[in-house]
Amino acid sequence: MKVRVSVHRDFRIGPIDDRLYSAFIEHMGRAIYGGIYEPGHPQADENGFRKDVLKFVQDLKIPAIRYPGGNFVSAYRWEDGIGPRDQRPVRLDLAWRSKETNQVGINEFAEWAKMAGIEMMLAVNLGSRGLDDARNFLEYVNFPGGTTLSDLRRSHGATAPHGVRMWCLGNEMDGPWQIGHKTAVEYGRLANETAKAFKAFDATIETVVCGSSNDRMPTYPEWEREVLEECYENVEYISLHKYFGNNSGDTLNYFGKIEETGRYIGTIAGVIDYVKAKKRAKNDVRICFDEWNVWYHIREEDGRRIKGWDWPEAPALLEETYNFEDALFVAGLLNEFIRRSDRVRIACIAQLVNVIAPIRAEKNGPAWRQTIYYPYQFASLYGRGTALNVAVDCPTYDCRAADDVKYLDVAGVHDEEEGIVTLFILNRHLTETAELDVGLTGFAAPELLLHLTLAGHDLRTGNGPDHPDRVVPVPGSGVGVEDGALKGSLPALSYHVLRLKVR
Repeated sequence: MKVRVSVHRDFRIGPIDDRLYSAFIEHMGRAIYGGIYEPGHPQADENGFRKDVLKFVQDLKIPAIRYPGGNFVSAYRWEDGIGPRDQRPVRLDLAWRSKETNQVGINEFAEWAKMAGIEMMLAVNLGSRGLDDARNFLEYVNFPGGTTLSDLRRSHGATAPHGVRMWCLGNEMDGPWQIGHKTAVEYGRLANETAKAFKAFDATIETVVCGSSNDRMPTYPEWEREVLEECYENVEYISLHKYFGNNSGDTLNYFGKIEETGRYIGTIAGVIDYVKAKKRAKNDVRICFDEWNVWYHIREEDGRRIKGWDWPEAPALLEETYNFEDALFVAGLLNEFIRRSDRVRIACIAQLVNVIAPIRAEKNGPAWRQTIYYPYQFASLYGRGTALNVAVDCPTYDCRAADDVKYLDVAGVHDEEEGIVTLFILNRHLTETAELDVGLTGFAAPELLLHLTLAGHDLRTGNGPDHPDRVVPVPGSGVGVEDGALKGSLPALSYHVLRLKVR
């Protein structure tokens, strides 16, 4: 399969917001308890946080993390997670039919996020609660001192404010499953008033309003229009969520869902532009794709288990084991986010540890990196700079999810400060090697600095506690610079990161 790729210094999509490589963690399953926090574990620090998990998180260089939910947040009382631990109440979490001990709350999580080098993006409960509780939470978290709530935080040992600047106004409020589900107009009005109150506190705060839970919702995309017509001038982002799977076992259709996601983003971008024009607004609203991941391996099984269990504490839930095929899919999806980075400024992999996550950890046992960890890490480490508009000429295929899907998926990023162009390349052809020819117009003296690859595995192969390094990146080969162009062969079903020093 012959492939011609054109990369031009001046053909740019725009600067990438570092927060495109953010994450999400929720109080559900073993994401918090038994994930990042497990007192008594051999790797636990003095505060109960697992150092082995923390190291895997730190190696991802995550810019921001959304917390504490998710469906969980729509019935959450933030006050339950503050103060002396032995006085905190145990509550029933209606979202996941489990008990919440509240042993980790905002101050503990803030300490963990600081150790991990991650900025917090907090979600407020606009389901069972409302404006007053949201603004009280904001004051507790962000005001330095001298008020009842800020002094209460200081009395709990957090003397400095947490300085959270990103706030999610509820979660999936379009979903009938959500505690406190509302119509678009009801929710939009509440979100608008909450955003106004937050900006009265601090005009630099950024707010995220809830868009559709997925692009199959019967209210999509009318939900976005109605919500934004209520709150457009007071929000910075609208959220999108989408999870992916391959229940049919059709690999090419699975990969085609990446193109489907591009249509989703493009549709909501159009809705944003329509509302902006209708309201004669001056501000721009961007997209926060704050829940995305592969979720299908045990989804139906867990759905049945939840209905039958008796409110357990931190149960094993949604603990997907990812395979090589999933890693290739995640690589392609990250490429799509890079290509759409003019509209998608924030994106959060959901979730981070144990629950549909790149990192897994056994109780009293080891932690390991799943297959999807590596493309996420590569994008976070090397995908910062300016997104390039890369032209790809190669064979295509049709599938149920999309037509004219290119077999070779390419995203490019130019780090002008370092003088490096990074190409993220996925060959999703099932059998054919890609004979690659990449023209690099406007870039002088290209030199290949790094070639990493994920290749050569059975699609169903994954990592686990007894074989944590079965699917890992290795140095690539067969590609080099010839006469100012990048040329070589990329095997079928392979993912590559190629970094070139340029002038």
